[in-house]
Amino acid sequence: MKKIHIKTWGCQMNEYDSSIIFKILRKKLKYTLTNQADEADLIILNTCSVREKAQEKLFDQLGRWKKLKNIKNTLIIAVGGCVAKQEKKKIYKRASYVDIVFGPKTIHRLPKMVKKILKKRKKITNVQSNSLKKYKFYKYHSLKKISAYISIMEGCNKCCSFCIVPHTRGKEISRTPEEILSEAKFLAKNGTKEIILLGQNVNSYQSKSINKDIFRLSNLIKLISKIHKIQRIRFITSNPMEFTNDLIKTYQKVPKLVSYLHLPVQSGSNRILKKMRRNYSIKEYKKIIKKIMLHRPNMQITSDFIIGFPGETKKDFQKTLKLVDEIKFDMSFSFIYSKRPGTPAARLLDSVSLQEKKERLYLLQKKIQENTNFWSKKMIGTCQSVLVEKFIYKNNKKKLFGKTQNNRTVLFQGSKELIGKIINVKIKNAYMQNLKGEL
Repeated sequence: MKKIHIKTWGCQMNEYDSSIIFKILRKKLKYTLTNQADEADLIILNTCSVREKAQEKLFDQLGRWKKLKNIKNTLIIAVGGCVAKQEKKKIYKRASYVDIVFGPKTIHRLPKMVKKILKKRKKITNVQSNSLKKYKFYKYHSLKKISAYISIMEGCNKCCSFCIVPHTRGKEISRTPEEILSEAKFLAKNGTKEIILLGQNVNSYQSKSINKDIFRLSNLIKLISKIHKIQRIRFITSNPMEFTNDLIKTYQKVPKLVSYLHLPVQSGSNRILKKMRRNYSIKEYKKIIKKIMLHRPNMQITSDFIIGFPGETKKDFQKTLKLVDEIKFDMSFSFIYSKRPGTPAARLLDSVSLQEKKERLYLLQKKIQENTNFWSKKMIGTCQSVLVEKFIYKNNKKKLFGKTQNNRTVLFQGSKELIGKIINVKIKNAYMQNLKGEL
């Protein structure tokens, strides 16, 4: 049997797409998966273009694989994901040994593309599609997972000034509730206990059921919560602009919805938010958090921050630090601003030095790390509800790995029979990356 090696960069959506790629190619062309690129007959790189220098990272990796192609000239190399959609045929100019360039919405066409390459060895570029046909292949092969993703929509209509996603992933398209429910039931039947709903802007999900009823994210969560074997539900990534009251009230109505929320704010300064085209104020953001806490007082909040956005002053940055103190964010994804080609922010004057940006990022991450330690230590001595996912080997000792309601990783001793169950674990110690507990 032929072997495929898939390398994935970027968000959970890319991870989900890569799993579909394998399922399709396994079913249609009988490929098996290998972790070693030098063993593969087909190598696929699923790319991300959110960060700066994404193209350079791509060509660095392709350069390493070029050596493999020199040894095995039958090797097929394919580039997919957001950089592929962004660069298209330009990829061939710098990496002529690449055979296929495909987009995030054309992965269901990969079997035909591979067959064509095997027949004619003529380069293929196939990046354009407005359908979500790729999601119809979830049943082809199921790697049993206690916690599994379901993509419910794709694309974004918000057009934040710094973001390239609307260009690479396109406008928002939502899957039907029937299709999503069918996938959730399939996963539950195969051992999944936690569903994580995905979307570039997941809380803008909107579709119609067969009965023509309007379905929003809140309706979808309630529907999935009725699947008996599904014990937990999460969703990422949300936008404050779409965090509506019906979604907030879901925290009171659906106990299966976890006490953890990732809600990107990006900056604590209204002036910078306006330049970013984030159509909410800090006052409105804090109001959302306050409403959620009324329904779920033990909610843990994490966020995203962009540091050194063009025009960000020391005063703007201090406002971000102040917001971190007020909300007491648990964790964050925080980065120095990356200029992305074709975005409105790329035209803005950037007067902040790189050294200043690095210093600001360090201060922000240090403060958030202090918050993380604060929340972790607060959990010591408490009894936590933990969904047990798998065994993990740490210092040659076999331990179980699980997640709390607030998304903390817990390691503890236990038997195989506990995997897939929600159990009570007493937290004994808190470390940088995880908690240590006992049954």
